[in-house]
Amino acid sequence: MLDKEDQQLLNMHMQKLKRERKIVVIWQIFILIGFFGLWELASRMNWLDPLIFSSPSRVYNLLLEKFSDGTILTHTWVTLIETLLGFIIGTLLGIILATLLWSSTRFSKILDPYLVILNAMPKVALGPIIIVALGPGYVSIISMGAIISVIITTIVVYTGFREVDPNYEKVLKSFGATRWQCFKSAVFPATLPVMISTLKVNVGLSWVGVIVGEFLVSKVGLGYLIVYGFQVFDFTLVMAALILIACIAAIMYKVVEKIEGWLIKHTT
Repeated sequence: MLDKEDQQLLNMHMQKLKRERKIVVIWQIFILIGFFGLWELASRMNWLDPLIFSSPSRVYNLLLEKFSDGTILTHTWVTLIETLLGFIIGTLLGIILATLLWSSTRFSKILDPYLVILNAMPKVALGPIIIVALGPGYVSIISMGAIISVIITTIVVYTGFREVDPNYEKVLKSFGATRWQCFKSAVFPATLPVMISTLKVNVGLSWVGVIVGEFLVSKVGLGYLIVYGFQVFDFTLVMAALILIACIAAIMYKVVEKIEGWLIKHTT
């Protein structure tokens, strides 16, 4: 139980944190408004070519029109589902592969150079091969979203497993725990913050993979709209699709942050 002085110090600290969060949010909103305001001004004053860079007002009117007739919803929904599936599959496969590497020192030594090489390779360049192998459809696009994040997930999570304090395992083994029990009770929970950080990175990587896949083969989706906009020289449509992608990616990032907060609260 805290005494009165400690409680006051705690309250002051909490108020300081809340005030800091408010300042950060205000600055974020200010930068966002300033960006769109400067973009609109630059377009109207012809500092930027309005044909190429469009303007926020034109993008807003186009989005309003597309949402009204429902056409943009189909494209957004398809891309979102593909991204979520690629995100989930890539993350789960990466964690499973990292677990397998941790379970066998020999296996990890064998695969270590291959992981480094695969991580250095431009995964986007594998797009044509994936399309030929899996066909020009949703499976190849989802695979692109998964492949582009699975290697980095494996490397980061496996590194997290290895950096867990070995004393945790020693204590558990002194009570007769098996290697799997040590992993389940100590190593995996201790690495949860690393996994959450990886999820934040994977949000962006999954979007990159899916959009590139849609560039190559899709006939529906936000990536298709970007390609179509370039083909017909409708850069307002391109900007609208990019803004939608940014908004949805930001929402996904915030969801991951909420999951991170919940896990930290319930595992500490």
